[in-house]
Amino acid sequence: MKIWVDADACPVAIKEILYRAANRAEIPLTLIANQMLRVPPSPWIKALQVPSGFDVADQRIAQEADAGDVVVTADIPLAAQVIAKGARVIDPRGELLDKNNIEGRLTMRNFMETLRNSGVETGGPSSLSSADRQAFANQLDRLLAKR
Repeated sequence: MKIWVDADACPVAIKEILYRAANRAEIPLTLIANQMLRVPPSPWIKALQVPSGFDVADQRIAQEADAGDVVVTADIPLAAQVIAKGARVIDPRGELLDKNNIEGRLTMRNFMETLRNSGVETGGPSSLSSADRQAFANQLDRLLAKR
């Protein structure tokens, strides 16, 4: 099992939870982003910078993730790709995305994108709360316990 993180938009608080979990469980953690990231020194943690461009980090994660891996992303199309490969996905708010709920999430994402493209202001996500951080940590612990 490896953990892959879509790190460009991943909140710092979630990255810190991931750092602690990777070290505690001794699981490889790779953060992939278009920008250089600083990560704590650890044999279990690394950052990988990919060239800038639309979905370059997502494409790299989709290429690298395997069945049984954990992917941390809020990107629904990326989640669908890696779920199809057998990876497990957690969004930064702790929601587990899987084959049972990804189609509904894709449909809603596409609907909201259509609204935005037609000029409707849909707003953005709310800020990450302490309950979100706790939900993420709990979901990650459950997945790591299953390895």
